[in-house]
Amino acid sequence: MKIERAGIADIAGINRLLYQVLMVHHEGRPDLFKPNCKKYTDEELCTLLQDESRPVFGAWDENGQLLGYAFCIFQQHENDNVLTDIRTLYIDDLCVEESARGQHVGSALYRHVLEFARESGCYNVTLNVWTCNAGAMKFYEKLGMKPQKIGMETIL
Repeated sequence: MKIERAGIADIAGINRLLYQVLMVHHEGRPDLFKPNCKKYTDEELCTLLQDESRPVFGAWDENGQLLGYAFCIFQQHENDNVLTDIRTLYIDDLCVEESARGQHVGSALYRHVLEFARESGCYNVTLNVWTCNAGAMKFYEKLGMKPQKIGMETIL
């Protein structure tokens, strides 16, 4: 497996995975997530894939098939009244092809992101996970991640 930065040529594979991850969220929370759509338009992906502050990593098999991705965003709260001035790499989205799950693609992507964050001078790596996605929660806990904060809601 090869893990490296994704580029514009990878948009078709990224789109395939964007639809898969959206359906996981739609099935868990159809009140919040629309079916059969994706998080980014192709135009947004073109811009994002060229943005150094938002690195996107892909994992490919030996045949060049995209098996997974990790969308990341550098975050820093400079001169904030309350928060310290640490640099964080936030994982905005991590998805593994349904047929490749259980083959350690996600953990390899996560380890790659951790190493990239260390090399980039980050203090930590963070992400959000929906509670309806129990498989993802278990996966991240198995990787050693700990809850940082919890979002709560009341549906009216």
